[in-house]
Amino acid sequence: MNEQQRGALIGGIILILVGLGFLASQFIPDLFGGWFQWPMIMIGIGVLFLIGALVGREGGLAIPGCVVGGLGLIFYYQNSTGDWASWAYVWALIPGFVGLGIILGSLIDSNLNEKRRDGLVLLGISAVSFVVFAGLFRTGWDAWRYWPVILIVVGAILAARAFMGRK
Repeated sequence: MNEQQRGALIGGIILILVGLGFLASQFIPDLFGGWFQWPMIMIGIGVLFLIGALVGREGGLAIPGCVVGGLGLIFYYQNSTGDWASWAYVWALIPGFVGLGIILGSLIDSNLNEKRRDGLVLLGISAVSFVVFAGLFRTGWDAWRYWPVILIVVGAILAARAFMGRK
């Protein structure tokens, strides 16, 4: 079985499991109790993708696993607290979920090793964007006091790259 067939098989199994969960909840509404809220469904689907990535040694499945699971975590927080206004800055975490998926995928699949640095870049962009937008939109949180940390981190990255002889 080649990689494309293996990925399709794992994706198909994930869809079957999700479909069985939804079908079971139709006939037995209290089957999953409070765990079957819509954010938890997203987290579960993300976990299934991550399990599929590990079992099938398909690192590419870690990316949608991290994105869907991460969005599920955001929506779980917002649904639990009613803090829907946080979407004004929390969206900046999405590139970080992609970056995390790339990094995890590169640990699972050696074909993605050269993409690990791209994942780190996305994590950095996401972290900086989150701090900036949270500082702008989150009332009562003075993130602007910590802007020198961004300068320090960027400077450390540039110095480390120069030390290692990279451009």
